[in-house]
Amino acid sequence: MSYRLTKIYTRSGDDGQTNLGSADRLAKNQPRIEVLGTLDELNCVIGLVLSAPTLPPDVHACLSQLQHQLFDVGGELCPPYHIVMTDNNIAWLEQTIDRWNETLSPLTEFVLPKGSFAVASCHLARAVCRRAERCLVGLMQQEKINPDLLRYMNRLSDLLFVASRILAKSDPLAEEVWKHERNKA
Repeated sequence: MSYRLTKIYTRSGDDGQTNLGSADRLAKNQPRIEVLGTLDELNCVIGLVLSAPTLPPDVHACLSQLQHQLFDVGGELCPPYHIVMTDNNIAWLEQTIDRWNETLSPLTEFVLPKGSFAVASCHLARAVCRRAERCLVGLMQQEKINPDLLRYMNRLSDLLFVASRILAKSDPLAEEVWKHERNKA
């Protein structure tokens, strides 16, 4: 068995550049690196959600699967640039959203991003996912990449929103909707 990370620090990034497994060096603020960094951040926030002690088993299993898929997305953006995300991944997200959404009450207003640790962390994951999606759009404006990546990220943020609502069902703080100006007495 070979080890991928035998030495944690290499000093090769001390000049503000990195590589993606090839000899090419990229600035750490290059759009591809921004996408990869934001995907890493999203994966960490999903890990926060998973640290909540009382997640429903299906939500836990789904979020765990998403962590693996986010590594797959990152892998697709690194050499040798092989396509990983396909219609099947997007269909799985949509089926999960539909299944969970059937158990929720309809929304009449925006939901405030707060609640228990798990609910608030899931809202944070959704917001970070939207940022990753925006970074991906920036990369797509410069380079040709798999369009299913953008569709996947868009659907993933929807799934994280619905997951936050699923978690809020058993939250003693209850889901709170936005009370905008026209609703004030």
